[in-house]
Amino acid sequence: MNQITELFKIKYPLIQGGMIWCSGWELASAVSNAGGLGLIGSGSMYPEILREQILKCQAATDKPFGVNIPLLYPNIEEHLTTVIELKVPIVFTSAGNPKAHTARLKAAGITVVHVVSSKKFALKAQEAGVDAIVAEGFEAGGHNGREETTTLCLIPSVAEAVDVPVIAAGGIGSGKAMLAAMILGADGVQVGSRFIATPESSAHIAFKERILEAEEGDTKLTLKEITPVRLLNNPFYQELQAIYERHGTTEELATHLGRGRAKKGMFEGDLVAGELEVGQVSAMMRVMKPAGDVVKELITEFNNLAAQLKQLNF
Repeated sequence: MNQITELFKIKYPLIQGGMIWCSGWELASAVSNAGGLGLIGSGSMYPEILREQILKCQAATDKPFGVNIPLLYPNIEEHLTTVIELKVPIVFTSAGNPKAHTARLKAAGITVVHVVSSKKFALKAQEAGVDAIVAEGFEAGGHNGREETTTLCLIPSVAEAVDVPVIAAGGIGSGKAMLAAMILGADGVQVGSRFIATPESSAHIAFKERILEAEEGDTKLTLKEITPVRLLNNPFYQELQAIYERHGTTEELATHLGRGRAKKGMFEGDLVAGELEVGQVSAMMRVMKPAGDVVKELITEFNNLAAQLKQLNF
């Protein structure tokens, strides 16, 4: 037991990232049933879809699960009403100011966690009253921090600065990385990209297969002028680079991005025109495995390595 397992009432301090277009009820319930904490990613859902996903997850597991609510997306008010009404026990917020909604969620008996990319925002989240913080390094896929602080540097910085439990994220896809993060001061880890390439993920099979083919350097951080995002190098990314090379404006970038790029790539499987959000750890993934097996593999490797470390004494 540690602070995270006690806070969430779960077996392992392992949280599955609530990723848009990838994290539906099937993935969340599979991770929760395996002893971690599964999250439904509400950012890609209309209110009625989120309601349906929560109800299906409640039917598929009697273990705790949560909902990730990115605060920059529409339908925030409807999503908050839904999670409160359906008594979701845990909410992770991201991409916005946690002060706006934390008190309301906690008043409803919900455990609140906020995702940050810097010590500065970790302190602001703590001041807002959150129960825990996810500190996410820039290795992570999807929307990311402008500071480009790596997980190795971010975790000890945040852990030393705050009093609430810290969950490490960004570049974590193995038991080795999990152990390293916790040695650096984290109380638990959040794993995103590793769970995209599972049968339970709602991502398109073409996107999953492309992830398993990714090599070192295939993901790029871009669009810092709008909202920083890490994605796979594909024709859409190369079109963005062409705009940068001719010194195009932020308006040109926003126009080219348009709407629905992430859905097109991640959910519909358009590997040419779609936005393919995934982290650097994709270069280490080669085999698709069920989500429960991923949890078991990470925890087994973590425990074996932790036991080995006890033998070291210089």
